[in-house]
Amino acid sequence: MLREIRSANIFYANENHLHNILRSVIQASCYSFLRLSIDSSANNKNESTVAVGIIKGRGILPNRVLNVENLYIDIPLAGGVLHAVDGISLHVDRGETLCIVGESGCGKSLTSLAIMGLLPKRVARRVQELDLAGHSLIGLSELEMSDIRGNRMGMIFQEPMTSLNPAFTVGNQMTETLHRHRDLSRRDATNLAIEMLERVGINPARQRLLQYPHQLSGGLRQRVMIAIALLCNPELIIADEPTTALDVTIQAKILELLRDLQADFNMGLMLVTHDMGVVANVADRVAVMYAGQIVEQGSVWQIFDNPVHPYTRGLMRCIPVPGEISRDKPLGTIPGMVPSLIGDFTGCRLAGRWPPVDEQPEHVDFSLTPVDGRPGSFSVIGDDNHLVNFCCDECLNKSGSLIINGGASC
Repeated sequence: MLREIRSANIFYANENHLHNILRSVIQASCYSFLRLSIDSSANNKNESTVAVGIIKGRGILPNRVLNVENLYIDIPLAGGVLHAVDGISLHVDRGETLCIVGESGCGKSLTSLAIMGLLPKRVARRVQELDLAGHSLIGLSELEMSDIRGNRMGMIFQEPMTSLNPAFTVGNQMTETLHRHRDLSRRDATNLAIEMLERVGINPARQRLLQYPHQLSGGLRQRVMIAIALLCNPELIIADEPTTALDVTIQAKILELLRDLQADFNMGLMLVTHDMGVVANVADRVAVMYAGQIVEQGSVWQIFDNPVHPYTRGLMRCIPVPGEISRDKPLGTIPGMVPSLIGDFTGCRLAGRWPPVDEQPEHVDFSLTPVDGRPGSFSVIGDDNHLVNFCCDECLNKSGSLIINGGASC
Protein backbone atom coordinates (compact mmCIF):
# COMPACT_ATOMS: atom_id res chain seq x y z
CA MET A 1 0.00 0.00 0.00
CA LEU A 2 2.81 2.42 0.84
CA ARG A 3 4.21 2.39 -2.68
CA GLU A 4 0.77 3.10 -4.20
CA ILE A 5 0.11 5.98 -1.81
CA ARG A 6 3.47 7.56 -2.55
CA SER A 7 2.98 7.35 -6.30
CA ALA A 8 -0.55 8.75 -6.08
CA ASN A 9 0.15 11.64 -3.71
CA ILE A 10 -1.22 14.70 -5.48
CA PHE A 11 0.47 17.19 -3.15
CA TYR A 12 3.92 16.75 -4.64
CA ALA A 13 4.81 19.52 -7.08
CA ASN A 14 8.07 20.50 -8.72
CA GLU A 15 8.72 23.86 -7.11
CA ASN A 16 12.47 23.99 -7.68
CA HIS A 17 12.69 27.46 -6.18
CA LEU A 18 11.42 26.10 -2.84
CA HIS A 19 14.11 23.49 -2.94
CA ASN A 20 16.72 26.20 -3.31
CA ILE A 21 15.10 28.27 -0.56
CA LEU A 22 15.22 25.58 2.11
CA ARG A 23 18.62 24.37 1.03
CA SER A 24 19.87 27.90 1.66
CA VAL A 25 18.11 27.95 5.03
CA ILE A 26 19.94 24.80 6.02
CA GLN A 27 23.29 26.22 5.00
CA ALA A 28 22.66 29.50 6.81
CA SER A 29 21.32 28.07 10.05
CA CYS A 30 23.33 24.93 10.75
CA TYR A 31 26.85 24.38 11.92
CA SER A 32 29.08 21.93 10.12
CA PHE A 33 28.26 18.35 10.94
CA LEU A 34 30.43 15.28 10.74
CA ARG A 35 28.90 11.85 10.99
CA LEU A 36 31.00 9.02 12.34
CA SER A 37 30.45 5.30 12.63
CA ILE A 38 31.87 3.65 15.71
CA ASP A 39 31.90 -0.10 16.21
CA SER A 40 29.48 -1.03 18.94
CA SER A 41 30.34 -3.48 21.65
CA ALA A 42 26.73 -3.62 22.79
CA ASN A 43 25.13 -6.97 23.37
CA ASN A 44 22.25 -6.12 21.06
CA LYS A 45 23.02 -8.12 17.94
CA ASN A 46 20.81 -5.85 15.85
CA GLU A 47 23.07 -2.85 16.53
CA SER A 48 26.40 -3.26 14.78
CA THR A 49 27.26 0.46 14.76
CA VAL A 50 26.43 3.51 16.79
CA ALA A 51 26.21 6.83 14.94
CA VAL A 52 27.43 9.92 16.72
CA GLY A 53 27.94 13.47 15.58
CA ILE A 54 30.20 16.40 16.23
CA ILE A 55 28.57 19.81 16.19
CA LYS A 56 30.49 23.00 16.74
CA GLY A 57 30.32 23.99 20.38
CA ARG A 58 28.59 20.77 21.48
CA GLY A 59 31.19 18.03 21.08
CA ILE A 60 30.29 14.39 20.53
CA LEU A 61 26.55 13.77 20.73
CA PRO A 62 24.65 10.50 21.11
CA ASN A 63 22.59 9.14 18.22
CA ARG A 64 19.35 9.22 20.20
CA VAL A 65 18.04 12.78 20.18
CA LEU A 66 14.84 12.19 22.15
CA ASN A 67 13.84 9.39 24.47
CA VAL A 68 10.49 9.33 26.30
CA GLU A 69 9.46 6.50 28.62
CA ASN A 70 6.04 6.13 30.27
CA LEU A 71 4.63 9.62 29.79
CA TYR A 72 1.33 10.38 31.53
CA ILE A 73 -0.65 13.62 31.25
CA ASP A 74 -3.60 14.20 33.59
CA ILE A 75 -5.98 17.15 33.41
CA PRO A 76 -8.20 17.84 36.46
CA LEU A 77 -11.79 18.64 35.50
CA ALA A 78 -15.01 19.21 37.41
CA GLY A 79 -16.20 15.71 36.52
CA GLY A 80 -12.95 13.94 37.34
CA VAL A 81 -9.42 13.57 36.02
CA LEU A 82 -8.94 13.36 32.25
CA HIS A 83 -6.14 10.92 31.45
CA ALA A 84 -5.17 12.59 28.17
CA VAL A 85 -1.93 10.64 27.67
CA ASP A 86 -1.64 7.22 29.23
CA GLY A 87 1.85 5.77 29.53
CA ILE A 88 3.35 6.29 26.07
CA SER A 89 6.97 5.67 25.12
CA LEU A 90 8.74 6.90 21.98
CA HIS A 91 12.12 7.97 20.67
CA VAL A 92 13.65 9.97 17.82
CA ASP A 93 17.15 9.43 16.41
CA ARG A 94 19.35 11.88 14.56
CA GLY A 95 18.35 12.31 10.94
CA GLU A 96 15.05 10.52 11.56
CA THR A 97 11.44 11.58 11.05
CA LEU A 98 8.91 10.20 13.52
CA CYS A 99 5.32 10.91 12.48
CA ILE A 100 2.62 10.76 15.15
CA VAL A 101 -0.82 10.16 13.67
CA GLY A 102 -4.28 9.67 15.09
CA GLU A 103 -7.70 11.24 15.52
CA SER A 104 -8.21 14.67 17.04
CA GLY A 105 -8.14 14.50 20.80
CA CYS A 106 -5.93 11.42 21.07
CA GLY A 107 -3.10 13.34 22.79
CA LYS A 108 -0.69 14.13 19.94
CA SER A 109 -0.33 17.86 20.57
CA LEU A 110 -0.30 17.45 24.35
CA THR A 111 2.60 15.03 23.95
CA SER A 112 4.52 17.66 21.99
CA LEU A 113 3.80 20.34 24.60
CA ALA A 114 4.83 18.00 27.42
CA ILE A 115 8.20 17.37 25.78
CA MET A 116 8.74 21.10 25.32
CA GLY A 117 7.67 21.82 28.90
CA LEU A 118 4.81 24.06 27.78
CA LEU A 119 1.84 22.43 29.49
CA PRO A 120 -0.50 24.64 31.54
CA LYS A 121 0.26 24.75 35.26
CA ARG A 122 -2.86 22.80 36.23
CA VAL A 123 -1.96 19.92 33.95
CA ALA A 124 0.05 17.17 35.65
CA ARG A 125 2.91 15.49 33.77
CA ARG A 126 4.45 12.25 35.00
CA VAL A 127 7.26 10.61 33.08
CA GLN A 128 9.84 7.95 33.86
CA GLU A 129 12.45 9.17 31.36
CA LEU A 130 12.61 12.33 29.25
CA ASP A 131 16.04 12.74 27.68
CA LEU A 132 17.30 15.15 25.04
CA ALA A 133 20.56 13.92 23.49
CA GLY A 134 21.39 11.95 26.62
CA HIS A 135 20.53 14.73 29.09
CA SER A 136 17.49 14.38 31.33
CA LEU A 137 14.89 17.15 31.20
CA ILE A 138 13.07 15.91 34.30
CA GLY A 139 13.21 18.31 37.21
CA LEU A 140 14.64 21.25 35.27
CA SER A 141 13.49 24.69 36.34
CA GLU A 142 11.60 26.99 34.00
CA LEU A 143 14.77 29.04 33.48
CA GLU A 144 16.76 25.94 32.56
CA MET A 145 14.04 24.81 30.14
CA SER A 146 13.99 28.26 28.53
CA ASP A 147 17.70 27.80 27.82
CA ILE A 148 16.82 24.64 25.86
CA ARG A 149 13.65 25.74 24.07
CA GLY A 150 14.44 27.58 20.86
CA ASN A 151 18.07 26.55 21.19
CA ARG A 152 18.58 22.79 21.40
CA MET A 153 15.00 21.98 20.42
CA GLY A 154 12.50 24.06 18.52
CA MET A 155 8.80 23.82 17.77
CA ILE A 156 6.79 24.81 14.72
CA PHE A 157 3.21 25.34 15.82
CA GLN A 158 0.07 24.59 13.84
CA GLU A 159 -1.29 28.14 13.81
CA PRO A 160 1.38 30.85 13.64
CA MET A 161 -1.11 33.68 14.25
CA THR A 162 -1.62 32.45 17.81
CA SER A 163 2.06 31.54 18.27
CA LEU A 164 3.59 34.85 17.22
CA ASN A 165 3.11 37.74 19.63
CA PRO A 166 0.78 40.29 17.99
CA ALA A 167 2.27 43.13 20.06
CA PHE A 168 5.81 42.75 18.68
CA THR A 169 7.21 43.01 15.18
CA VAL A 170 8.67 40.06 13.31
CA GLY A 171 12.14 41.52 13.83
CA ASN A 172 11.65 41.80 17.59
CA GLN A 173 10.66 38.17 17.86
CA MET A 174 13.45 36.84 15.65
CA THR A 175 16.26 38.83 17.25
CA GLU A 176 14.93 37.99 20.72
CA THR A 177 15.69 34.32 20.01
CA LEU A 178 19.24 35.15 18.93
CA HIS A 179 19.87 37.49 21.89
CA ARG A 180 18.59 34.82 24.29
CA HIS A 181 20.66 31.91 22.98
CA ARG A 182 23.55 33.37 20.98
CA ASP A 183 26.19 35.93 21.89
CA LEU A 184 25.43 38.25 18.96
CA SER A 185 25.37 41.99 18.71
CA ARG A 186 22.14 43.75 17.76
CA ARG A 187 23.44 44.41 14.25
CA ASP A 188 24.58 40.81 13.70
CA ALA A 189 21.28 39.43 15.00
CA THR A 190 19.32 41.74 12.68
CA ASN A 191 21.46 40.81 9.69
CA LEU A 192 21.02 37.10 10.38
CA ALA A 193 17.25 37.55 10.75
CA ILE A 194 17.12 39.37 7.40
CA GLU A 195 19.18 36.64 5.75
CA MET A 196 16.95 33.93 7.19
CA LEU A 197 13.77 35.62 5.96
CA GLU A 198 15.26 35.94 2.48
CA ARG A 199 16.21 32.28 2.48
CA VAL A 200 12.64 31.21 3.24
CA GLY A 201 11.33 33.38 0.41
CA ILE A 202 10.13 36.45 2.32
CA ASN A 203 10.98 39.62 0.45
CA PRO A 204 11.68 42.43 0.99
CA ALA A 205 13.04 41.00 4.24
CA ARG A 206 14.16 44.25 5.89
CA GLN A 207 10.68 45.75 5.55
CA ARG A 208 9.06 42.55 6.78
CA LEU A 209 11.09 42.75 9.99
CA LEU A 210 9.25 45.97 10.79
CA GLN A 211 5.80 44.46 10.28
CA TYR A 212 3.50 42.85 12.83
CA PRO A 213 2.14 39.29 12.45
CA HIS A 214 -1.35 40.48 11.50
CA GLN A 215 0.14 42.30 8.52
CA LEU A 216 1.38 39.03 6.99
CA SER A 217 -0.56 36.33 5.20
CA GLY A 218 -0.93 32.89 6.76
CA GLY A 219 1.76 31.44 4.52
CA LEU A 220 4.23 34.21 5.36
CA ARG A 221 3.58 33.80 9.07
CA GLN A 222 4.33 30.09 8.86
CA ARG A 223 7.53 30.82 6.95
CA VAL A 224 8.52 33.17 9.78
CA MET A 225 7.88 30.37 12.29
CA ILE A 226 10.07 27.97 10.29
CA ALA A 227 12.85 30.56 10.13
CA ILE A 228 12.68 31.15 13.90
CA ALA A 229 12.79 27.41 14.58
CA LEU A 230 15.97 27.04 12.51
CA LEU A 231 17.81 30.10 13.80
CA CYS A 232 19.81 28.34 16.54
CA ASN A 233 20.36 24.97 14.85
CA PRO A 234 18.26 22.77 17.19
CA GLU A 235 18.98 19.08 17.59
CA LEU A 236 15.26 18.31 17.58
CA ILE A 237 12.37 19.98 15.77
CA ILE A 238 8.81 19.25 16.88
CA ALA A 239 6.36 20.22 14.14
CA ASP A 240 2.66 20.25 15.04
CA GLU A 241 0.99 20.19 11.61
CA PRO A 242 3.36 22.89 10.32
CA THR A 243 1.96 23.09 6.79
CA THR A 244 -1.67 23.75 7.73
CA ALA A 245 -1.42 27.42 6.76
CA LEU A 246 0.40 26.77 3.48
CA ASP A 247 -0.94 26.14 0.00
CA VAL A 248 -1.66 22.44 -0.50
CA THR A 249 0.40 22.33 -3.70
CA ILE A 250 3.63 23.07 -1.81
CA GLN A 251 3.09 21.72 1.70
CA ALA A 252 4.46 18.24 1.02
CA LYS A 253 7.45 19.70 -0.81
CA ILE A 254 8.36 21.76 2.24
CA LEU A 255 8.12 18.69 4.44
CA GLU A 256 10.32 16.79 2.02
CA LEU A 257 12.93 19.51 2.17
CA LEU A 258 12.80 19.55 5.96
CA ARG A 259 13.75 15.93 5.70
CA ASP A 260 16.66 16.92 3.46
CA LEU A 261 17.79 19.09 6.37
CA GLN A 262 17.96 16.00 8.55
CA ALA A 263 19.89 14.02 5.96
CA ASP A 264 22.50 16.77 5.68
CA PHE A 265 22.82 17.76 9.33
CA ASN A 266 21.33 14.88 11.37
CA MET A 267 18.53 16.75 13.08
CA GLY A 268 15.62 14.80 14.53
CA LEU A 269 12.06 15.67 13.47
CA MET A 270 8.90 14.72 15.30
CA LEU A 271 5.96 15.52 13.03
CA VAL A 272 2.34 15.58 14.21
CA THR A 273 -0.11 15.25 11.33
CA HIS A 274 -3.49 13.92 10.20
CA ASP A 275 -2.41 13.54 6.57
CA MET A 276 -1.52 9.91 5.84
CA GLY A 277 -0.27 10.94 2.40
CA VAL A 278 2.33 13.17 4.03
CA VAL A 279 3.24 10.38 6.44
CA ALA A 280 3.76 7.94 3.58
CA ASN A 281 6.16 10.30 1.86
CA VAL A 282 8.24 11.80 4.67
CA ALA A 283 8.19 9.40 7.65
CA ASP A 284 10.93 6.99 8.66
CA ARG A 285 8.90 5.66 11.57
CA VAL A 286 5.24 6.05 12.53
CA ALA A 287 3.53 6.05 15.93
CA VAL A 288 -0.25 5.57 15.84
CA MET A 289 -2.05 7.15 18.80
CA TYR A 290 -5.57 6.37 19.96
CA ALA A 291 -7.34 7.40 23.17
CA GLY A 292 -4.15 8.58 24.86
CA GLN A 293 -2.06 5.53 24.00
CA ILE A 294 0.36 4.56 21.25
CA VAL A 295 -1.31 1.45 19.88
CA GLU A 296 1.29 0.65 17.25
CA GLN A 297 4.66 1.95 16.12
CA GLY A 298 7.21 0.83 13.56
CA SER A 299 8.82 1.76 10.30
CA VAL A 300 6.64 3.44 7.69
CA TRP A 301 6.75 0.24 5.60
CA GLN A 302 5.68 -1.92 8.54
CA ILE A 303 2.76 0.32 9.48
CA PHE A 304 1.39 0.78 5.96
CA ASP A 305 2.01 -2.69 4.54
CA ASN A 306 1.60 -4.87 7.66
CA PRO A 307 -0.66 -3.09 10.17
CA VAL A 308 -1.47 -5.30 13.14
CA HIS A 309 -3.65 -3.32 15.54
CA PRO A 310 -7.36 -3.12 14.54
CA TYR A 311 -7.31 0.68 14.86
CA THR A 312 -4.28 0.98 12.56
CA ARG A 313 -6.07 -1.21 10.03
CA GLY A 314 -9.09 1.07 10.33
CA LEU A 315 -6.94 4.07 9.44
CA MET A 316 -5.58 2.24 6.41
CA ARG A 317 -9.11 1.47 5.21
CA CYS A 318 -9.85 5.21 5.18
CA ILE A 319 -7.08 5.99 2.67
CA PRO A 320 -8.33 6.27 -0.93
CA VAL A 321 -5.79 4.32 -3.00
CA PRO A 322 -6.28 4.63 -6.79
CA GLY A 323 -6.70 1.26 -8.44
CA GLU A 324 -7.75 -0.48 -5.24
CA ILE A 325 -11.00 1.35 -4.43
CA SER A 326 -13.84 1.42 -6.95
CA ARG A 327 -15.55 4.74 -7.64
CA ASP A 328 -18.96 3.26 -6.89
CA LYS A 329 -17.96 2.09 -3.41
CA PRO A 330 -17.87 4.28 -0.30
CA LEU A 331 -14.60 5.07 1.43
CA GLY A 332 -13.73 3.20 4.56
CA THR A 333 -14.70 4.70 7.90
CA ILE A 334 -14.14 4.06 11.58
CA PRO A 335 -17.60 4.00 13.21
CA GLY A 336 -18.43 5.35 16.64
CA MET A 337 -16.74 7.95 18.81
CA VAL A 338 -13.54 8.11 20.83
CA PRO A 339 -14.40 7.02 24.40
CA SER A 340 -14.28 9.42 27.31
CA LEU A 341 -10.96 9.29 29.14
CA ILE A 342 -12.28 10.86 32.36
CA GLY A 343 -11.78 8.62 35.37
CA ASP A 344 -10.33 5.11 35.50
CA PHE A 345 -10.69 3.26 32.20
CA THR A 346 -11.39 -0.47 32.50
CA GLY A 347 -13.16 -1.48 29.28
CA CYS A 348 -12.06 -1.88 25.67
CA ARG A 349 -11.06 1.46 24.15
CA LEU A 350 -12.29 0.31 20.74
CA ALA A 351 -15.73 -0.79 21.95
CA GLY A 352 -18.39 0.20 19.42
CA ARG A 353 -15.83 1.11 16.79
CA TRP A 354 -15.37 -2.25 15.10
CA PRO A 355 -16.12 -2.25 11.34
CA PRO A 356 -19.10 -4.17 9.93
CA VAL A 357 -18.46 -7.86 9.35
CA ASP A 358 -18.39 -7.44 5.56
CA GLU A 359 -15.69 -4.74 5.86
CA GLN A 360 -13.40 -6.61 8.22
CA PRO A 361 -10.11 -7.73 6.64
CA GLU A 362 -9.31 -11.33 6.02
CA HIS A 363 -7.75 -13.24 8.91
CA VAL A 364 -3.99 -12.82 8.82
CA ASP A 365 -1.72 -14.40 11.40
CA PHE A 366 0.99 -12.27 13.00
CA SER A 367 3.49 -13.83 15.37
CA LEU A 368 3.70 -11.68 18.50
CA THR A 369 6.21 -11.85 21.32
CA PRO A 370 5.31 -10.24 24.68
CA VAL A 371 7.50 -7.32 25.74
CA ASP A 372 8.91 -7.78 29.23
CA GLY A 373 7.52 -5.40 31.81
CA ARG A 374 4.78 -4.03 29.52
CA PRO A 375 1.48 -5.91 29.82
CA GLY A 376 -0.43 -5.93 26.55
CA SER A 377 2.63 -4.89 24.50
CA PHE A 378 4.14 -7.16 21.86
CA SER A 379 6.85 -7.12 19.24
CA VAL A 380 5.66 -8.20 15.79
CA ILE A 381 7.39 -11.18 14.15
CA GLY A 382 10.24 -10.83 16.63
CA ASP A 383 11.11 -7.30 15.46
CA ASP A 384 11.68 -4.99 18.44
CA ASN A 385 11.21 -1.98 16.15
CA HIS A 386 7.60 -2.96 15.31
CA LEU A 387 5.57 -2.81 18.51
CA VAL A 388 1.85 -3.11 19.09
CA ASN A 389 -0.13 -2.45 22.27
CA PHE A 390 -3.56 -3.99 23.02
CA CYS A 391 -5.81 -2.66 25.76
CA CYS A 392 -7.60 -6.00 26.19
CA ASP A 393 -8.02 -9.54 24.85
CA GLU A 394 -10.82 -8.46 22.49
CA CYS A 395 -8.48 -6.17 20.56
CA LEU A 396 -5.84 -8.87 20.60
CA ASN A 397 -8.18 -11.53 19.27
CA LYS A 398 -9.59 -9.33 16.50
CA SER A 399 -6.09 -8.54 15.31
CA GLY A 400 -5.78 -12.14 14.10
CA SER A 401 -2.43 -12.52 15.84
CA LEU A 402 -0.70 -15.66 17.07
CA ILE A 403 0.93 -15.27 20.48
CA ILE A 404 4.16 -17.19 20.79
CA ASN A 405 3.87 -17.13 24.58
CA GLY A 406 1.92 -15.08 27.10
CA GLY A 407 -1.19 -12.98 26.50
CA ALA A 408 -2.99 -9.72 27.13
CA SER A 409 -5.68 -8.82 29.61
CA CYS A 410 -7.87 -5.81 30.29
